[in-house]
Amino acid sequence: MIAGELPAVVLLGAQRYNPTLGDAIEELGVRGKIATITAGWQEREDDDADLKAYLGGRAVNLSLHARGEDVFRRDPELLAAHRERQAVLRHRQDFYRVRLEHALDAQHVIDQRSAPDEILEDEARTSIDAIRNIDALHLDRCARDRKDFDARHKPDEHAAVVEHRAALKAIVEECDAIAIAGGHVASLLNRLRLFRIDEIARGKTIFAWCAGAMAICERVVLFHDSPPQGPGAAEVLDAGLGFVGDVVVFPQPEFRLKLADRPRLRVMVRRFAPATCLAMPARSRVTWLRAGPLAPYGAFAIRDDGTHSYDPPPRSRPSGSPSTSVELSPSSTALPFSPPSKRYAS
Repeated sequence: MIAGELPAVVLLGAQRYNPTLGDAIEELGVRGKIATITAGWQEREDDDADLKAYLGGRAVNLSLHARGEDVFRRDPELLAAHRERQAVLRHRQDFYRVRLEHALDAQHVIDQRSAPDEILEDEARTSIDAIRNIDALHLDRCARDRKDFDARHKPDEHAAVVEHRAALKAIVEECDAIAIAGGHVASLLNRLRLFRIDEIARGKTIFAWCAGAMAICERVVLFHDSPPQGPGAAEVLDAGLGFVGDVVVFPQPEFRLKLADRPRLRVMVRRFAPATCLAMPARSRVTWLRAGPLAPYGAFAIRDDGTHSYDPPPRSRPSGSPSTSVELSPSSTALPFSPPSKRYAS
């Protein structure tokens, strides 16, 4: 038991079919109440009977989505401003996606050309730099838009927001940990920011999976190599809460990444470097303590040459049936992770 090392941040694989949250809770010796955040489920936020049962009645749902709806219902001015900002962010994402797709197309064409090795390497670097610059510009603009919104509308000073934050702070103070589930990552991130969960969560152990894990890292990257609407490219959505640095999280890689496509993975890893591209398949978890991470169970880093250590299950999961789980064992490769962010741990 390592409870003396708390607070900790634990990223987990998907919990729906093969939950491992209980193992992580036991490992850290968490005994008290656990505040849960299911805002990513949106209108189904309170459909959490299974999670409550799994946690043995210790779960206290913070109801961030419902609280947000209450804020907007009581404060039409803030609602109008929020809608305006969301429209701006959607426009930002659309224009960013256009630039990104052209840069990725150019990178792919250049990668197929024949030339001396030193020229090819130089041009490959230039292509990646161009993509990284587009990502960075998008993050900067999103940060600027958020800053402008806060300066103009001061959501921290609106009565309904102040009231709910005070209530949330009181609830979390009575809990030993916070568990953040998945769902719609943009909606989840929006509610986390509205109620300043990054401040309320300080000093608490954090468990997060899927969209929850994405939202608490430094960057939120949307990805699906084979979406129903056709080929897709990974795209940066926004900055996350930054509880964990130096990683970009990819939940359910066994279903959402073409893990055999080394050139595609190589571009992705170089694009997000120096952060580690951390894939979190079923039953995986990584625990960060103040001093750094423990051995990552089942999680794996994608290397800069596009290779990785993932050993897929013997058969795929049929639709609607329980998943075939990845063997939960320590990774054989040390991953270059940093301790949790100082702004979280303080």
